Amino acid sequence: MKLENVLAAEFAGRTLKLKYCRPTCFAVSVRVQNKNNKQTNKMKTVTKIFAVAALLILPSTLPIARAADDAASPGDIVAVASSAGSFKTLVAAVKAAGLVETLQGKGPFTVFAPTDEAFAKLPPGTVEGLLKPENKDKLVAILTYHVVPGKVMAADVKTMMVKTVNGKELSIKVDDGKVTVNDAKVIKTDVAASNGVIHVIDTVLLPK
Repeated sequence: MKLENVLAAEFAGRTLKLKYCRPTCFAVSVRVQNKNNKQTNKMKTVTKIFAVAALLILPSTLPIARAADDAASPGDIVAVASSAGSFKTLVAAVKAAGLVETLQGKGPFTVFAPTDEAFAKLPPGTVEGLLKPENKDKLVAILTYHVVPGKVMAADVKTMMVKTVNGKELSIKVDDGKVTVNDAKVIKTDVAASNGVIHVIDTVLLPK
């Protein structure tokens, strides 16, 4: 029902019904006395005010609540990395390697994610070469070397060896509150994703 129709309505009938069905259906019914007296006029005025308020307030409230719920839930690992803005090279490599669906899976996964600056430290032409179709297997091997099965938060990390999805192990060391993974420094921890967690590193990990 449009707002102007409500304002122009003549409440000659017995009942006014307002229906709203997005995303949850509800109905509001207001009974109006059909008598020519002051009480009827007052009820019409109150009913009009109520009808306008219902149309203005109720439709806008539910989408806001839904948006708040959506904002509170992080996306999957690929979505989080894509939206961060500092993992453009990593995301491009994941796509070239055909690992998008894997990292969007249930998991959980722990990903040591190199920044764009980390990839830039590689010898010139390395990234471009890895992104070529003929080097897909090598690219997959490198990327899966950055992924550990399970969700390992920063508080759980200690000096240890961990097995990656690649099958090879990473050397994690904790010294005076600082964490390194092989030769890479962890510069940010516990970036939440719906299917795991991301720890940001400053160097690309290369399996030996």
